[in-house]
Amino acid sequence: MEKFAFIIHPLSAKKDVARKYPFVKALPESWIEFALRYKNPIEVSHITGIKSLTGAEAEGWFVGCPLTPKLMMNLPIDEVWKKIIATMRIAEDKGAKIIGLGAFTSVVGDGGITVAKNSNIAVTTGNSYTVATAIAGSLRAAEIMGIDPAKAHVAVVGATGSIGKTCAEMFGKGSAAVTLVGRSQDKLDDFAAQLSGKVSANIATATDVEAGIKDADIVVTVSSAVDAIIEPSFIRRGAVVCDVARPRDVSVRVQQERNDVLVIEGGVVQIPGEDANFNFNFGFPPKTAYACMSETIMLALDGRYENFTLGKDVSVEQVEQITKIANKHGFKLAGFRSFEKALTEEQIAEIRKNAGRS
Repeated sequence: MEKFAFIIHPLSAKKDVARKYPFVKALPESWIEFALRYKNPIEVSHITGIKSLTGAEAEGWFVGCPLTPKLMMNLPIDEVWKKIIATMRIAEDKGAKIIGLGAFTSVVGDGGITVAKNSNIAVTTGNSYTVATAIAGSLRAAEIMGIDPAKAHVAVVGATGSIGKTCAEMFGKGSAAVTLVGRSQDKLDDFAAQLSGKVSANIATATDVEAGIKDADIVVTVSSAVDAIIEPSFIRRGAVVCDVARPRDVSVRVQQERNDVLVIEGGVVQIPGEDANFNFNFGFPPKTAYACMSETIMLALDGRYENFTLGKDVSVEQVEQITKIANKHGFKLAGFRSFEKALTEEQIAEIRKNAGRS
């Protein structure tokens, strides 16, 4: 039996903490944030029933780091690392041999490098498979919406981050144009120069999100922003938006006001095993998970107890390698989700119709 663990944490102080402690709904969010800072990490659930196509089996644990993205951004980084490492110790005590860093724990600081140096087990951010599923999901959604990827204008928001860089490079090899969107013009210029000899697409840059995505057919957004940065008026009619970020980059107002664009969550994956059970409700249908969780599980099933994806860079080679491992063990995309709910074929058909592509 292979063994793994995965770190989760509340994205919203009030909403997510209330799932376990309903009484906090009556408290101000600032009070909850204050209490979380001093709360100890906990074991959240025991994950069972995972079985690969190869016959390999795995069990794991969700372990909870009691910090929100806001706390991770505002607290001293040494305090944040200390809390993440303390969470990891729970996994080590359970016998896990690899641990995945979920949501903001994978991007805060140096992308898991310091955590790995203080770990007795392998560590991965899951970003390689996150890239793989973001691209695969975006391409499938584009096809449904009648967009030809080879002729498409793609915008990558958060393009100078680890996930964004690789998404941009891979889209740049098969699309007509790619706009790199980020906060630092210097970093964007440096990255654009790096891409110039690698890709066939026309490369542009933008530090303003609205300007960068307004003409895009496909938008992949992977920023590390704490609050939503994509508003309804920013998006082209009929576009596909793949929101990989957690917390999400796309405002909930897009769902309410734009019925002519297809917004999907990146990296929703079906887990192998008839009896697979996370024994914890994180908002997904049974036997499905985020791509970052899935990367941790498949590495365990493969006996690859190594620091697979760390730091601020993800290579194309890593994405290709993890895709092969996923196929070997039976991981695959599990349809589309949007704003934490499954999208039906009827809903997608309605979006196509509203976009004038029925």
